[in-house]
Amino acid sequence: MKRIKSIIETFDVRFLPVGEGVFGRFLLIILMAFGIASHPTFAAEITTSVDRNPVSIDESFKIFFTASDTPDGDPDFAPLEQDFSILNQGQSSSSSWVNGTYSKSIRWTVEATTNKAGKLVIPAIQFGSDASKPLPIMVNQGASDSDAANTNEDIFLEVKATPEQLYVQSQIVYTIRLYRRVDVAQAELSEPELADAVIEKLGEDSNFNTVVNGVSYLVTERKYAIFPQKSGTMTIKPLSLTAAVIMDRQPDFRDFFGSRMTKTKRVVSKEVVLNVKPAPPSFTGKDWLAAEKIELSQEWSGDIQQMKVGEPLTRTLTLHGVGTTVGQLPELSAVKTDVNLKAYPDQPVLNEQKLADGITASRQEKIALIPSTAGKHILPSIEISWFNTKTQTTEIARIPETTINVAGVSENQPETTPPPKPSVVPSTPISKPDANTQILINTQTGEQNIWLWTSLFLALGWLLTLVYFLRKRPKKIASDVDEQRLITETNIKESIKKLKEACANNDALSAKIALLSWGKQKFNANNLGAIAGCCGARLRDEILELNQTLYGKNNSGWTGKKLMQAFTENKAREKSASNDESVLKPLHRL
Repeated sequence: MKRIKSIIETFDVRFLPVGEGVFGRFLLIILMAFGIASHPTFAAEITTSVDRNPVSIDESFKIFFTASDTPDGDPDFAPLEQDFSILNQGQSSSSSWVNGTYSKSIRWTVEATTNKAGKLVIPAIQFGSDASKPLPIMVNQGASDSDAANTNEDIFLEVKATPEQLYVQSQIVYTIRLYRRVDVAQAELSEPELADAVIEKLGEDSNFNTVVNGVSYLVTERKYAIFPQKSGTMTIKPLSLTAAVIMDRQPDFRDFFGSRMTKTKRVVSKEVVLNVKPAPPSFTGKDWLAAEKIELSQEWSGDIQQMKVGEPLTRTLTLHGVGTTVGQLPELSAVKTDVNLKAYPDQPVLNEQKLADGITASRQEKIALIPSTAGKHILPSIEISWFNTKTQTTEIARIPETTINVAGVSENQPETTPPPKPSVVPSTPISKPDANTQILINTQTGEQNIWLWTSLFLALGWLLTLVYFLRKRPKKIASDVDEQRLITETNIKESIKKLKEACANNDALSAKIALLSWGKQKFNANNLGAIAGCCGARLRDEILELNQTLYGKNNSGWTGKKLMQAFTENKAREKSASNDESVLKPLHRL
């Protein structure tokens, strides 16, 4: 009945008295029948997700039930109580108009805990006649297995890097947990630092409760994805937290004016040592690509068995990766085709999502293919070799060889006319020269030969003289080149040093001057826009943001930390690309 009432309200049908309109009652009956018959069509789709997976025993976590439309009824969370304890629940909704399209979202949030370890299942929840889908979740033994069990501090940090088997350019999830059982007015946490690595923050911070040694703690969890760009031993420096802890006392009237007493406390995490392995010798792919999952697929805009000469058909190639960045995914449209099949690739569509459990990336390329002759055309297979970091094996994502059948000339294709035959011009007899004319020709030929030999002799002498002078001073020229290169490298290092100081002091103007000096020597670029175009995507964005801060109308305070981090990551990519002893090509063109 709730669904039928919604349909009636949509069509703005009002209940009419019996004596006022038979047509109104008839329309009402039709709409009711339509609502009953079309019940499956209007079923709301309800998805289930969690804020963390896996979780630990005695840790609270959040379960989200999200619907794109109003479901048939209110949720019944009773099935959850079989394996989970419900601590709190709430509901929120949002709506938006995008390009003339209306969308609505309703979310139910359930905060829960569990006392069972192992692989559990969040059951399907009924929303009237609608239902959510079940979701598996892994529950670990709890804080007794972690470093948190070895301390009884009021506030402390715990850090962890997974997985334990690390390979160059593979994803490492670096997890930071702040445990506290005291109230904190404000806190500042440093960010992880690692040279020769790409570091990306994953999603938003999550908060939950847990029990350690019988003591309840509030935990704030933050995650980063780290991609080391070289093999060997690497160390993530300890993180530091500076917090204003509210002293344990009863509030009084002074708290009304925000004058509660606090004390500053600083805690430091342990350092994390990573043993990053190089690409294994068993990997035989062209470019090294490490990921948790790689999928390659293709789609066509039409029937490839009924193509026509001159008519285009679009081929869409999609490469999807889990545990890798979009810059590591290789190009797909470089496959060669025969000369009778013209290929026109479009700009690639790149997408990267930073989820709670890591980064997923996709690269989509569209290629327009136009055949110029009828018959069969064969597109070679596409193979992407990649290293599975979970199974420690080499795998191949593959699209098999594709055959295209092309029919004759299309109706819109203009018919080609044969080239005109060359016209025949009647030949005229050539008369022989007389004796006097023959003597004159021979005399002129002899004079031309003398001048030819004289010119060749002079040119040879000039060439020998030039070679002599060039060999006279080779060491001087080489030394000048080496000196100039040394001066340039010194100036670049000095510019980088000044940029680092400017970023540390959040001095936007000094950072601009240092970037201009660096870009002039490295790229011969004279403005920030030109320098940004020569850099990687992340550094480019930070340089453009600096430019906007300096010259924008609504500029605010500038922080140089992100710019310096992006600059360091860009330098690590360049260093990895120029390393001869490595088979890596760090990042592909974006």
